[in-house]
Amino acid sequence: MADPAALTATAAARAIRAGTLAPAELMEACLDRMAAREAVVQAMAFFDPAQARGATPRPGPLHGMPIGVKDVLDTADMPSEYNSPIWRGHRPRADAACVAWARAAGAVVLGKTITTEFATRSPGPTTNPHDPGRTPGGSSSGSAAGVAAGFFPLAFGTQTAGSVIRPAAFCGVVGYKPTFGLINRNGMKLMSDSLDTVGVMARSVADCALFAGAVSGHDLGDPDVRPLSSPRIGVCRSPSWDRAAPETTALFERAAGRLAYAGAHVRDFGLPSEFAALEAAHAVIMNNESARALGWEMNTARDQLSPSLRERMEWGLAQPEAALIESHALFRFLRSDFEAILGDLDILLTPSAAGEAPPGLAWTGDAGFNFIWTSLHVPCVTVPAGVGPNGMPLGLQIVAPRGRDREALAWAAWVAAALS
Repeated sequence: MADPAALTATAAARAIRAGTLAPAELMEACLDRMAAREAVVQAMAFFDPAQARGATPRPGPLHGMPIGVKDVLDTADMPSEYNSPIWRGHRPRADAACVAWARAAGAVVLGKTITTEFATRSPGPTTNPHDPGRTPGGSSSGSAAGVAAGFFPLAFGTQTAGSVIRPAAFCGVVGYKPTFGLINRNGMKLMSDSLDTVGVMARSVADCALFAGAVSGHDLGDPDVRPLSSPRIGVCRSPSWDRAAPETTALFERAAGRLAYAGAHVRDFGLPSEFAALEAAHAVIMNNESARALGWEMNTARDQLSPSLRERMEWGLAQPEAALIESHALFRFLRSDFEAILGDLDILLTPSAAGEAPPGLAWTGDAGFNFIWTSLHVPCVTVPAGVGPNGMPLGLQIVAPRGRDREALAWAAWVAAALS
């Protein structure tokens, strides 16, 4: 058998059910990868090999699957520190709901993964597994890097702007941001109540469907079953297109041709001009709600917040009520109109990120190709789509109407197969 740490979750689950792979073998293979690479990748906020080995997985669809848990999601048996000195050593009493349901489905929490500070500002030390001189993206840095490095086949991320899709694309894995609220947020260190969404990362679209379905209770289908028809795809450059790097522009041209050759009905699609206003509205709502959510930290430990986070939180609190009302009204209006605007299209194809992962670790990349879809509460999936001029992964993002997660995953698998 191939190295178990390189298997997709669906392949590993089949092997475990068939008796050709023991959960302990899979765990040891993942721990071996961590022992070999964690000193450079630095994906983990906490892990204890003895604790991982000692876990007894329950029966279920995720039986024996090691998972990474982003460190803004609480765990009862591991610290939850949110990448903030304010919460150093914090030990919650209970698991976040999604973690509890993952364990109930048979998963084993291998450890907590590095997040940016409160999943919003200062990055941690995590490096990109493809080039340690480049960012893995954020804020779900450790989850994306850990899946890419083979530390675990599945990981939780969260997204307020682009924190699942962008790091997954930068690290060359699949990322799935579900429809807002599909995965329960109880036990998450919540920042923006209107935007925060729990998502997942894995090595295949089918893995994401398996994982998210198991923890949400929703039947997300089997994306490996090819649809009988071909998708109607709108190629959407979005209002942020002027921020696309040359490799993204070239990727888009190639991808549209290959998808059409594979049988898709492809046409250009432009969002109405009102959607351009979402960038400013997103910033107002995200920063104001995050500052309000950090009420205790802002009022009792403000000096322990990073200067950049303090600046953004103070800016958010300074926003006039009229700006908040206007921004929420814009969100409601565009959410209600989005499916009608798509017309007969099944999905949109849009960049997952501006380009390759940027050099350095101080910046996790531009969320310009993500905030619109997070604001609209729609499901998004990023799939690997080749490499850029520096050999770094590129991704393409599949977007579907709100509540059409099963379709988003099915068409994402179709797109991934057509591009492979």
